[in-house]
Amino acid sequence: MSSKLDLSKEFIGRRALVTGGTRGIGAAIAKRLLDAGAKVVVAARSRSDFTPAAATFIDGDVSTSEGVKAIAAEALAVLGGLDILVNNAGGAGGTRMFPEGSPTIPDEEWQDAIDLNLFASIRLTNALLPTLRASKAAAVVNISSTAATMPFAPTAHYGVAKAALDFYSRTLAVELAPSGVRVNVVSPGPISTPSADEMRKSFPGISSDEWLRYVPLGRIGTTDDITEVVALLASDRGKWLTGMNYRVDGGMTAR
Repeated sequence: MSSKLDLSKEFIGRRALVTGGTRGIGAAIAKRLLDAGAKVVVAARSRSDFTPAAATFIDGDVSTSEGVKAIAAEALAVLGGLDILVNNAGGAGGTRMFPEGSPTIPDEEWQDAIDLNLFASIRLTNALLPTLRASKAAAVVNISSTAATMPFAPTAHYGVAKAALDFYSRTLAVELAPSGVRVNVVSPGPISTPSADEMRKSFPGISSDEWLRYVPLGRIGTTDDITEVVALLASDRGKWLTGMNYRVDGGMTAR
C-alpha cells in the first residue's frame, strides 16, 4: 500500500479567505486551495482574468478599517465560518520607487505602505479572530517579502512595512498558540507575475538577466513555489508549525 499523501483532498470542508486573491500569488494560492477541496472567498479591489472562477469574489479595500470590516462580514456570510486566512494583499508590484533614497519618500507613501502591508493584516485578523478560534484547524498565513531583510532605499517604505508584519506575526503566533490558531509567514523572493515582472524592469541599474545573479538556484520563482508552502502551512501537514517565516527565494537571502 502506498503511503503517499493525497493532497488533492486535504482541504475538503475547510473555508478560506485570501486577500489580494484575484491575480498573481494570491490567485494562485486561492486556486491551490480550491483544487484541494476548500471553499474559498477572494477579496480585492477588482477582478482580473486570473481570478479563479470557483472562488467567491468580494469587492473591497483592505487598506481602510471600514473596508476590512465589510470584507470580514461578507466573507463570513458566504463561508459560514473560517479555517484559513491568507493575508496576501499588498506587494511590491504596486509600490512606488524613489530612486533618490528614503529621505525623498513622502509621509503619505509611508502611511499607504503601512496601511496596506501591515494594518490590513492586523485589522482583518482581529476582525476574524473569534471565528478562527472557533475552528478546529485554524491557520493564518501572512505573505511578507524578502524585502523585509534586504535594505533597498528606493522602496524602504515597503520593506519597513513588511518587517513590521514579520514581527507582528511572530508575536501573534505565540499569543494565539494556546487557542490552537497557528500563524506563519511566507516571504517570497523574486516571483514571476505580470506586475512583479514589470516592476523588476524599473529597478535602477538592474537588468532582468542580472536578477539571476542574486538567486543561487539560478531562476526567478513561480507562483507554484509559493502556493505549495502556503498549502503546507494551512493544512494538517503543518499542524506543529507556528511562528515561523519561510523565505521562498531560491537561496537569495542565504548569502
